Amino acid sequence: MTRAHRISNLVAVVLPFVAFLSAIVLLWNKAIHWQELAIFAFMYAITGFGITIGYHRLFTHRAFETSRPVRLLLAIFGSMAVEGDVITWVADHRKHHAFADEEGDPHSPHVDFEDGFRGAVKGLWHAHVGWMLGDKTHGRASARRYAPDLIDDKPIRWVSRTFLFWVYMTLLIPFVLGFVLSGFSLVGGLLALLWGGFVRIFLLHHMTWSINSVCHFFGRRRFETDDESRNVFWLALPSLGEAWHHNHHAFPTSAFHGLRRLERLADPSGLAIAAMEKLGLVWNVVRVSPERQAGKALAQGA
Repeated sequence: MTRAHRISNLVAVVLPFVAFLSAIVLLWNKAIHWQELAIFAFMYAITGFGITIGYHRLFTHRAFETSRPVRLLLAIFGSMAVEGDVITWVADHRKHHAFADEEGDPHSPHVDFEDGFRGAVKGLWHAHVGWMLGDKTHGRASARRYAPDLIDDKPIRWVSRTFLFWVYMTLLIPFVLGFVLSGFSLVGGLLALLWGGFVRIFLLHHMTWSINSVCHFFGRRRFETDDESRNVFWLALPSLGEAWHHNHHAFPTSAFHGLRRLERLADPSGLAIAAMEKLGLVWNVVRVSPERQAGKALAQGA
């Protein structure tokens, strides 16, 4: 990882955190306006689904097929989450699956850390954010090796090259929405930028990073896998279904991470994909049959 890359990652980590602290101060003895809440929810949804449905389930794992315009829109929405360009994100995640919790995994909390509490804290820090800052790295993925299909996809390559433009747009859009909804008030625009821009980026980042850290350390398992992935129910809704992470590692190409009935209800990304399928926007959606699930289940009491 280059010095410039590390610095840009540091800015992407620290700036939203500072904005989050500022938002808490501004909330003191004052309720947030409905405009900021609505803009926050809208921006969280489109950029969150851009990551979970677009970057992850479509581009990384090919869990369904869709048209070129929908692919382009999902890549743009994912870019607006400010988690890196689509090709780099996909390459890193495919490498994570290739070496899950083994040497070569870019963000495992279990590789090369000593036993005990101190080692656990170091591993969780590395998996959550440290791997992007260069304090301990097991090697970022080669895009040519792990994402050649996206490199050869001209529209997706264009979205990847214009990543900084989409970062600009993810801040401009909430400002403009807040400015208009508040009656063309500059203060309204700036508050919307704070909540729908920086605070939303902060919370969405930590939801995604918690899948790397928390969901490889705490939670439940029910399938035979060669990694330390876990299902963490309390993270399911805010992560838009990604916290059914053990299910995902057991069946990586499944479009649905929630496999049981109640899990499916707490998998908003899976519900959105099902709705898109009914509307004809996606097709060839990968599902895991109950028989496949039973065949991979852990022995009773294991």
